[in-house]
Amino acid sequence: MTSCKSDPFWNGGAPGCGAELRPWLNDHGSLTQRIRQRCQQFAVQPERSGLARIAYDESALLGIAPHRLAWSREVFLQADGQAVVFAHSACRAEDLRGAWLAMKGLGNRSLGSLLFTHPLVVRHPLHFAALRPHHPLYQSAVCATDSRPERLWARRSLFTLHDAPLLVTEVFLPEILQLK
Repeated sequence: MTSCKSDPFWNGGAPGCGAELRPWLNDHGSLTQRIRQRCQQFAVQPERSGLARIAYDESALLGIAPHRLAWSREVFLQADGQAVVFAHSACRAEDLRGAWLAMKGLGNRSLGSLLFTHPLVVRHPLHFAALRPHHPLYQSAVCATDSRPERLWARRSLFTLHDAPLLVTEVFLPEILQLK
């Protein structure tokens, strides 16, 4: 397994990110918990989960041959009925029978409820990117919003459990800034 920064598109910092979004990007705790603290009602809206082709850079990070399928899960995190984050996670399909078995049964529960409560899960450094409209994650994320900003900020991090990697990418929608 390699460092999360195997692609020059993803950076260890977020130059150009506005001051109001920076605390969201840089928080190393549970994003779910941070959103819950700022809204009346939190929900996870599953979009899809199952075997899928993932981006080449994601495959490289997870040690998956580019032509092989990975397990992928995509959800929207909602605060008071409004989507505020698009979350995309991926792992090797064979790790669903081992370290990441719980991924298959998450349904409308947040991945954070698993990652931040398991004592053996290790989080690696965050990396950031400004996604433009041509990026597939940008396109998936804007499905839940009426706005089409010039860019959407995203962060990603590898988590490991028993040496099995899980890549989590979170794309912040403009509505996140409405949370106090």
